[in-house]
Amino acid sequence: MSMTMSEKILARHAGLESVEAGQLVICNLDLVMANDVTGPPSIKEFEKIGKPVFDANKIALIPDHFQPAKDIKSADLAKAMREFARKNKIKHYYEAGRVGIEHVILPEFGIVAPGMLIIGADSHTCTYGAVNAFSTGVGTTDLAVGLATGQAWFKVPEAINVKLTGKKPKNIGGKDVILTLIGKIGVDGALYKSLEFSGDGVRELSMTDRLTISNMAIEAGGKAGIFPFDELTKFYVGCRVDYEYFPVAADEDAKYCLSELKPVVALPHLPENVKPVDELGEIKINQVVIGSCTNGRLEDLHIAAGILKGRKIHPDVRCIIIPGSQEIYKEAIRCKWIDIFIDAGCVVSCPTCGPCLGGYMGILSAGERCVSTTNRNFRGRMGHVDSEVYLAGPHVAAASAIMGKIATPDEVI
Repeated sequence: MSMTMSEKILARHAGLESVEAGQLVICNLDLVMANDVTGPPSIKEFEKIGKPVFDANKIALIPDHFQPAKDIKSADLAKAMREFARKNKIKHYYEAGRVGIEHVILPEFGIVAPGMLIIGADSHTCTYGAVNAFSTGVGTTDLAVGLATGQAWFKVPEAINVKLTGKKPKNIGGKDVILTLIGKIGVDGALYKSLEFSGDGVRELSMTDRLTISNMAIEAGGKAGIFPFDELTKFYVGCRVDYEYFPVAADEDAKYCLSELKPVVALPHLPENVKPVDELGEIKINQVVIGSCTNGRLEDLHIAAGILKGRKIHPDVRCIIIPGSQEIYKEAIRCKWIDIFIDAGCVVSCPTCGPCLGGYMGILSAGERCVSTTNRNFRGRMGHVDSEVYLAGPHVAAASAIMGKIATPDEVI
């Protein structure tokens, strides 16, 4: 029986020869993940079950949303995770100083790999599809059951095959790809479906591009966003993963043209409200954020540094740079990109989700506009309900910081 990548992974973890869309299955999990927002309530539910954790080596707890603690409540959240991790001898627990944004460090540390089945109490857990895994977000109760049993139930999703063709144009990145796709199909265009990417255009995408695209599959309603296993994937995981993994492949059946892309932004207040930058006119801004689990990786900082080098942030703009992990921060220092950012007039933060969810390190006041490389621009997402967030990739974000308005690198003077 012919199966998609999603179906092959779910069948293997359910102990079945094959599965089909719509089928309900119970699967064994390779990894269960939570952060400082979702972990504490999941832990409370887990303790009601009265069982030990299923496997201390297959649980990842990453306090990244409000850490280092911004207030007493966030300190309490981190304390709950810390005590649970120590009590249960959780292997993958990474706290301030060793932490990074969860969806950045799990691939970086080689904790996720091809063919794995992963759940996380965070909607952007779909990020790990970039390395040919099936990963998806769940609620706190499902996560609690996963902590205790190492299992979760799934309805096998239908798959949409997104066929990428052609060459990647200049100043285009993964953010432009996924925003363009969401603009075409809408925020519910892939509702409870798996987005599976294929075609010769996949070779044009770096691993950073793929991680960004998979990360935002949820913004189209997707259950997962999976890339095929190829030479780039093999090289990426080969440098990080020291255990056996099981890559999957599937047939192609749908088309999507990569070569027609332009630099785009998602206007307030939905990720599907996508327009090319050259059709916007002049939109002045107050803030730029470059970071997050979507675009806080080394390549993203490299792009931003290349545009900002020798230039200054517009006097009316605050520009905040947030490396996705400590290792990315260190490498940016070695490459002297941090010098470039500071000399340009940027603020450089420790790794955190911070402003993405309106936590801290970049909250917007009423009437303010922000160009952000984060993944959601719902009303009030980054602060006041009367503020506006424009989603973009690092090319557009860095150029906009210089110009004081939404712009592309070609407009930078």
